[in-house]
Amino acid sequence: MVALVVGGLGLNSATTRAAIERLPAEVTLSFVPYAEGLQTWIDMARAHGHEVMIELPMEPTGYPDNDPGPYTLLSSGGADDVAVKLDWLLARATGYFGVTNYLGDRFATSDEGVSALMTNLRQRGLAFLDDGSMRRRPGAFARASADRVVDEEQTPAAILRQFNALEAAAKTNGAALGTGFSYPITVEAAARWTAGLEARGLQLAPASAMTRRPGR
Repeated sequence: MVALVVGGLGLNSATTRAAIERLPAEVTLSFVPYAEGLQTWIDMARAHGHEVMIELPMEPTGYPDNDPGPYTLLSSGGADDVAVKLDWLLARATGYFGVTNYLGDRFATSDEGVSALMTNLRQRGLAFLDDGSMRRRPGAFARASADRVVDEEQTPAAILRQFNALEAAAKTNGAALGTGFSYPITVEAAARWTAGLEARGLQLAPASAMTRRPGR
């Protein structure tokens, strides 16, 4: 079983529509909370059968020069700051089953910040899936970390190699989760890759199927 999350959606109409319409329903889509018309995009994605996530901007290395926006979760912010920003971010839309990180390598080093985040998500019954950068952080209502970011190198051959590695991981471990950005090249490659999975003995599943609850 393999799953794929395609993110960065909602800011560019053409790429968002392409991901919603071209990718099979089992591909999970994640949306930028700052996007205009966010609820409309989410409703469209769900109407096409996709499950949906919201991206949480988190403090990266190089902040504030590298700034994910005014509601970025900060490593120095503390529990109250995390709670206030989450209230805004999660109120932007409805219809999502969980959240994922956008950047956040510095935020991931904050025990207080991450603990506050996971506590809030547990209380709300929301899953947390990360791009692999927070693999050692437990918590949340349900949890998963990606095995591969498929498009760090944006060429068709490089993306195909990552998809092949994802398949190999699934066959070895029983399941594997990949993430990517909604670059046109990624959406095109993902559409081609997913079309042949069943013939290669693999099942495409929504990302929620990869989550585990703490203690289970």
